[in-house]
Amino acid sequence: MWIPWREAMERALYGPAGFYARGEPPSRHFRTSAHVSPRFGAAWLTLLREVDAALGRPPTLDLVDIGAGRGELLGQIVTAADAEPSLAARISAVGVEVTAPPAGLDSRIRWQPRLPPRISGLVIANEWLDNIPVDVAELTADGPRQMLVDPAVGTERVGPPLAGADLAWVRAYWPLRRCGDRAEIGRSRCQAWSGVIRSLHRGMALAVDYGHDRAHRPALGTLASYQHGRQVRVIPDGSRDLTAHVALDACADAGRRAGARATGLTTQRRALRAVGVTGRRPGLATAAADPLGYTRGLRTAAEEATLLDPASLGGFTWLAQTVEIGLPPSLAFAAPT
Repeated sequence: MWIPWREAMERALYGPAGFYARGEPPSRHFRTSAHVSPRFGAAWLTLLREVDAALGRPPTLDLVDIGAGRGELLGQIVTAADAEPSLAARISAVGVEVTAPPAGLDSRIRWQPRLPPRISGLVIANEWLDNIPVDVAELTADGPRQMLVDPAVGTERVGPPLAGADLAWVRAYWPLRRCGDRAEIGRSRCQAWSGVIRSLHRGMALAVDYGHDRAHRPALGTLASYQHGRQVRVIPDGSRDLTAHVALDACADAGRRAGARATGLTTQRRALRAVGVTGRRPGLATAAADPLGYTRGLRTAAEEATLLDPASLGGFTWLAQTVEIGLPPSLAFAAPT
């Protein structure tokens, strides 16, 4: 059975027996920044605090995590906010996920399958866009063609000519120049992101993913699969994660068309440094005076260094877009000139 990649990915990830629909913890298969350290959640609290100030500290401050996994990141943020009771009492935390709420979820977090229709606050999309299914095109001697895949084994064959909105998106954002060049058609991700911006009444939405821009598209694409902590062959059979890097510049354009006022693009390394994540080791002088504190400091420094590593998690791209407010002070440096 030969079907388009987008259909195959949709079934494999979100169908009745799909990878995410089964409710298995994603941490068994791959690691996100939220799995590395609670310092990631503390960094988001800094941004939430800045959005809150820009909104005039409203009675209710929405905090929405799309693709919330098992609620790890939301849990980190609301826990970190406990140190600021006046802020914590106003946070309305929502996890958006296709699976049922996980056991042990913080009682302050609501869990639902769809994005709230009207949000005032901060929307997080941490490694969400890369799991939105995409079609794949390849340039052949007869022009760009859609690729079809056999979901059972992952083998491909050339399908029909690319046409319509998909062809227009490829020409605008991922030009194919040589026979064999491939594009992962991010139109579905642009639509998803514009939906986020339209749901944002006031505040900021921030997507974090491995990304690329028009000047640096990978010629052979980025489709990948992960299973039990390692990269495996790409087969859309529901047994493994399916992911592809995100054309975040295209998503930024879609967000602007949907009403975004300000846009910022930067790396996770630069963004986290801007909110105080340094990876700095504690001074040796503290080892004798406070050995336990020194040990904790070393652990925190190691975790932060992992979050900042430019060859790993620090290499993620952050796309921030706002509605009715400007970029928060910590991310003002990321605004395009």
